[in-house]
Amino acid sequence: MAGELALRLAGRALRSGGVVAHPTEAVYGLACDPLDARAVARLLALKGRSVEKGLILVASSFEALRPFVAVPDDAALARAAASWPGPVTWLFPAAPTTPRWLTGRHVTLAVRVTAHPLTRALCDAFGGPLISTSANPAGRPPPRSAVAVRRYFGTSLDGVLNGPLGDRARPSEIRDLVSGRILRAG
Repeated sequence: MAGELALRLAGRALRSGGVVAHPTEAVYGLACDPLDARAVARLLALKGRSVEKGLILVASSFEALRPFVAVPDDAALARAAASWPGPVTWLFPAAPTTPRWLTGRHVTLAVRVTAHPLTRALCDAFGGPLISTSANPAGRPPPRSAVAVRRYFGTSLDGVLNGPLGDRARPSEIRDLVSGRILRAG
């Protein structure tokens, strides 16, 4: 498990525009500062992913995500909150100020309050929510170890936090907040 020093260094790298790999509930993810356009562009280039697809933000609390989303009503927020912290990603209406590089072609933003202890600690070390997308080039299987991440990206990343994955066999479930529809089963 990554220690305090590794977390501090990863937080510093993220605040400086870096891209860091980290374990999540099911696979390793790539993280960067969601408000740093250059860091996001670099992350997308590493993955070979189109900005049009949109990205997921993870945080250790919903309060960290609140500036990025519009909450339609208390009942909708209660539905999401009942699944958090945990492996359910919800599509919230995006706040008008949310950068397009996060939402892509969508009017929603995918957000999750993670239960994974190392991902939570990484968000806290950074000081806010992070982009978290699977740490694989497009079309390749998501990695389940730090070694697999290094095979994909070599020295292109600014850090790889080594630690155990959560107990999930598949990436997070994705649900639409307004309709409740499941878009990706977990």
